[in-house]
Amino acid sequence: MSEKTILLVGHCVPDEFMLRSAIRSIVPGANVVKVKNEGALQEHLASADLALVNRVLDGRFESDDGIGLIASLAPESSAKFMLVSNFADAQARAEAAGAVPGFGKSDMRSEETRRRVEAALA
Repeated sequence: MSEKTILLVGHCVPDEFMLRSAIRSIVPGANVVKVKNEGALQEHLASADLALVNRVLDGRFESDDGIGLIASLAPESSAKFMLVSNFADAQARAEAAGAVPGFGKSDMRSEETRRRVEAALA
């Protein structure tokens, strides 16, 4: 897999650290970029392969709703979007909004998460 750019959108610092580690174990050499505001999101989105979006956005975004962000950006973007949430109903809403199947923080090191991230980047 060539170098991929993966955005961590709206995550707190401890979660960014855990996600960065998990993603790099799945995609060695990935360029993992933290995104904490709308400007950074717009700056990096065009070059991103995958955006891992928090359900409740931490940072300076127009809204704190990660699913709303996916709904507004996924249809027009070449990047794929994946929700990071343990809630099945939120995952279903994110997929309906244009996301690929995501994962919860409690499952970030699971084999299923590995398969989902690899599929999103294929």
